[in-house]
Amino acid sequence: MALGLSRLRGRTSAGLPRVVVGACVALAGGAILGLLTHPENLSHAAGYQYAAGLLLAIGLYGSTHDIDFAEVKRSLKVVLVAVTVGVLVKASLIATVMVLAFDRPEYLVLGIAVAQIDPLSVAATQKSDRVSPRAKAILSVWAAFDDPMTVLLTLYFSALAVRYGAGSAGDGSVVTDTATVFGDLLLNLGLFALVAALWWAAAAWLGRRGHGLRPGTRRPAADVVALALVVALILFAAQDMMVLAVALTGLFVRLGRFGAGLEAAVALAFLAASAVLGAVLASGEVFLREGLVLGASAFAAQLLVTLLISRLLVRPRLTWPDLAHLGFGQQNGITAILLALALEPRFPGTVGVVGPAIVTVNLLHHTFQWARVDRWRRDYSAAPEPQHTSTAMGQEWKPEPG
Repeated sequence: MALGLSRLRGRTSAGLPRVVVGACVALAGGAILGLLTHPENLSHAAGYQYAAGLLLAIGLYGSTHDIDFAEVKRSLKVVLVAVTVGVLVKASLIATVMVLAFDRPEYLVLGIAVAQIDPLSVAATQKSDRVSPRAKAILSVWAAFDDPMTVLLTLYFSALAVRYGAGSAGDGSVVTDTATVFGDLLLNLGLFALVAALWWAAAAWLGRRGHGLRPGTRRPAADVVALALVVALILFAAQDMMVLAVALTGLFVRLGRFGAGLEAAVALAFLAASAVLGAVLASGEVFLREGLVLGASAFAAQLLVTLLISRLLVRPRLTWPDLAHLGFGQQNGITAILLALALEPRFPGTVGVVGPAIVTVNLLHHTFQWARVDRWRRDYSAAPEPQHTSTAMGQEWKPEPG
C-alpha cells in the first residue's frame, strides 16, 4: 500500500502528478458507471451521508497528521493569518463573485467549499528546485491547516444560506441552523477532549511499562493504541460529521509505524471520492458556466491573498519564484469533493457546480506552473546569481543558476 501511494504521489513522464491522473481516471470511471446505471437520487441513498463523512474524516486526519510543528513555529504568524483571515477573505471574495454573477444565496456555500488548498495535491507537486524550502514549507502547512477551517466555515455558511431561503430542511444534510452549528462545535471539542484524555491515560500506562511515547522510545504497543483510538474516532465522527475533533486529533495522536498506511488510506479516499463525484455528476445536471466562474474566482482569490500576506507579514520578502509558487498554489482535491458530496442533499446541484470548478482550478494551476517554470529557466540563465540567503524557515537557501 505504501509503495502504491509513493508511486501515486510521483509524477508521470508528462510532468503531471500521478495523484491528479489517478483522480481523473476515477472521475471518468464513476461517470461512466453513473451513465450506465442511471442512479436516481444517489445523494439521498441510504449510507451516502455516512460514506461522505467517513471519507472526509480520513482526509482531514491525514491533512493534520503530518504537520511538522517546527515548520509551524518558524512561520506561525503567516500560517495563522493564512488559515484564518486568509481563508475568510478567499471565501468572501469567491462567494461575492458567485452571488453577484448568479444571484443565488446558496452560492455563499460554494465559495467556501473550494477555498482550501488540497494537501495531497500539494505534496505531489512540491518538486521544483527553483523554489526555496521556505516557500514549500509555508504552502504545505497552509494546505494542511486550512482544510478543517474551511469545513467549519462551510457548516456555518450552509446554515446562513438556509436562513435566507436556500436549500431544503429535514433532508439529512450537514446542518440545520446556527444553533446546531455551535452545538456541534461543543460536541466536537468534547469528543476531542475525550480522545485526548484516553491517549494521555494510555501514554501514562505505557510509560510505566517501559513503552514510552518519546521519540526514539516509542514501541509497537503505542502505535497499536493510537491506531485503535483513531479508527474508533473516525468511525464514530463520520455519523454526525464531527470533523473538527478528527482534525484536532491528527495534531496530537500520531500513528508511528502505521503512518504509511494512513497515507495510502488518504489516497484511496481521494480516488473513491473522485469516483463518487463522477457518478453524482452523471446522475444530475452539470452547470458548466457556474463551475468555470467558481474555479476562476478561487484561483484568483488565492493569488490576491498571497500578495496581501506576503507584503504585510513575510520578512524577508519572498522572491518572485516563491511568490508565484504560493500565488499559483491553489489546487482542489479531496476536501472540496467531499464537501460538495456532503452538501448535495441540502443544496441540490452543488456537485454540478463544484465538479467543473475543481477541474478549472487544477487546469489553471498546472497551466500557470508550466508557463512560469519555462519562463524562469530563461530568466535564471540570463540573470546573475543572487548572493543573499534566507533562513526564515530555518533552512538556508540560495537559488541555483539556470
